[in-house]
Amino acid sequence: MLDDLQTLPDDPSKLKEMVGALAGELKSRDILIEKLQHQLVGHKRHRFGANFERLDQLQMSFVENEAIAQAAAEQSSPSDNEQKPKRRHSRKPLPEHLERHDTELSPSGSCDECGGAFKTLGEDVTEELEYIPGRFVVNRIIRPRRACTCCEAIVQAPLPSRPIDKGRPGPGLLAHVLVSKYADHLPLYRQSQIFARDGVELKRSTLGRAISPLCLVSFYH
Repeated sequence: MLDDLQTLPDDPSKLKEMVGALAGELKSRDILIEKLQHQLVGHKRHRFGANFERLDQLQMSFVENEAIAQAAAEQSSPSDNEQKPKRRHSRKPLPEHLERHDTELSPSGSCDECGGAFKTLGEDVTEELEYIPGRFVVNRIIRPRRACTCCEAIVQAPLPSRPIDKGRPGPGLLAHVLVSKYADHLPLYRQSQIFARDGVELKRSTLGRAISPLCLVSFYH
């Protein structure tokens, strides 16, 4: 019937007959689709039993989330001429009650370009959560930015090597979490609860992401 649409008749009565036939064909297809859907539901219920409802809900949730994500991506996708905004971290600041240990890394000597003296423009402070047996501390790595008074060259000391690049956990904290999990068999969610009593909020997912690269390194070596 659909092939006949390429050559539509000019007679209105014949057009009405064709539209009626198409409507009947579509209705019969809808009935067949609904019947097949019911059969599929019955087959899934018979196959998966009590888990069918959960599986169906998960499938519906996945489809809905995918549709929502696609719509959001289409609305928020920048044009070719627009620059993507810089990603911002949503980390909470480390608790103020924790003891702070400051380490200042300053470029020493004089300017390599002209030999002039340096003046301070500002500084970057990197906070690292560390664990000393029995208590938490925060190591603050302070790196002043200095400029030459003669040629205005700007210098800054590099960050020292750390277990996780751009991560907060210090080596002592990571070692404590790994030993507690794999040697003392203390799950991450229980460690998270213990840390919370000290006022340090470290979720189980955060701890898992922190130690997962170290577990892979130890596995392959």
